Amino acid sequence: MTADPLLTLFLPISLGIIMLGLGLSLTVADFARIVRYPKPVLIGLVCQIILLPIACFFITVGFALESALAVGMLLLAASPGGTTANLYSHLAHGDVALNITLTAVNSVIAILTMPLIVNLALMYFMGEGQAIPLQFGKVLQVFVIVLGPVAIGMLVRRQLPQVAATLQKPVKILSALLLVVIIALAVYKDWQTFVIYAPVVGMAALCFNLVSLAVGYWVPRLLQLSKPQSIAIGMEIGIHNGTLAIALAMSPMLLNNKTMAMPAAIYGLVMFFTAGIFGWWVSRGAAKAAPERAVV
Repeated sequence: MTADPLLTLFLPISLGIIMLGLGLSLTVADFARIVRYPKPVLIGLVCQIILLPIACFFITVGFALESALAVGMLLLAASPGGTTANLYSHLAHGDVALNITLTAVNSVIAILTMPLIVNLALMYFMGEGQAIPLQFGKVLQVFVIVLGPVAIGMLVRRQLPQVAATLQKPVKILSALLLVVIIALAVYKDWQTFVIYAPVVGMAALCFNLVSLAVGYWVPRLLQLSKPQSIAIGMEIGIHNGTLAIALAMSPMLLNNKTMAMPAAIYGLVMFFTAGIFGWWVSRGAAKAAPERAVV
């Protein structure tokens, strides 16, 4: 597959802007909370890093997806939570501080877990010879694309708080627009696959989204976390960073496979509606649950 100049330039730049917006909302304290309040953070990370890929694997096998689509589903499952989770969590009376902490920590961990999970998926669904060696250069590329802009955003917030405050809103709006463009680009680039597989991939993506929200909410509740913390974790792992998954799938420097981007593109459309319904459902009686709010 030849490298498309549009993808080579547009995807990294777009993802960089989105991750810069994330960085503008983060501080070092967001990472430090894992030491001060480890239980909710660790529960959220276990749900995100271990339970979801396992659940996604069985959903993918159950729907008998074509191999590239199956790998795309696992790539989506391995992606960290999206920044939109913070907004949904706020509207549903969740613990937004926990959302921010999970997004920050999992974005760092994903640099290592995503290549591992994707390689396991490549070997299982596409054969032994399809695995991509975990070369330092490839990992470094992901690190620079994902965490470089985050670090810049955090530095701006630390050194120039007024500038960061001014930039946050326009960058968020631009990030939302870029997300729409990236999803549209993924569908356009592989329209034939979208037409053929959209019903099946759509059902698989919907199923995975509902499982993600359910696991993210009920596992913490069963482990005695507060309702606001459980809402936060549910939103965090139910709203994946589909932009990252699409960018890694379509980037000529990395997976370079348009079909693998399809599950994330469809998921990106589905999750906004399901997360809204989920937020309405769990926020019912939020006033009664207010006393059990815990600061993370």
